[in-house]
Amino acid sequence: MLDWMNWTQPVAIFFAVIACILVVMSVWELASPCIERRGFLPIVTTRGDRLFIGLLSAAYIHLAFLGLTELSLWIALAVSVLWLLILLRWG
Repeated sequence: MLDWMNWTQPVAIFFAVIACILVVMSVWELASPCIERRGFLPIVTTRGDRLFIGLLSAAYIHLAFLGLTELSLWIALAVSVLWLLILLRWG
């Protein structure tokens, strides 16, 4: 049924990490509801908004590394995690 998908270990880890992030964010929201705030982003955002923007940014960072450099994707992962942390804290 799922033969069309290349379920390798990295793919499974990727989806498991995204699922865990969503669960943690949901529990955090239930325990401590957030309020909209304005950081360095030009829009008012919630934690969920900043998470979505961070995940989308991570995809673009990885695509840029793939298309424009010969560097390892581990570097792109480090840049993406750093950007996500900055975005969640001050975005």
